[in-house]
Amino acid sequence: MEQASPIDQIAERVERLLLRYEELQRTNALLTQQVAALTQERDSFKSRLSAARSRVDALLERIPENAAPATAAAAASPTDNRF
Repeated sequence: MEQASPIDQIAERVERLLLRYEELQRTNALLTQQVAALTQERDSFKSRLSAARSRVDALLERIPENAAPATAAAAASPTDNRF
């Protein structure tokens, strides 16, 4: 079996490197798309969280000041026979 010349070896190696480079470019493009999708999803979740916080804050403001201790006391009452 005849050994390839150094130039043929270099040409073969360059071809393999070019194929690998193209493969890495495709992988990078897919990963870039995934990052964009996840960024959009994260921004959506942050927006939903902010809206939920606003709703909870609005509900908390509607609770009368004197209702909170009475509710806590009723919840801790030993006369609760639900069990």
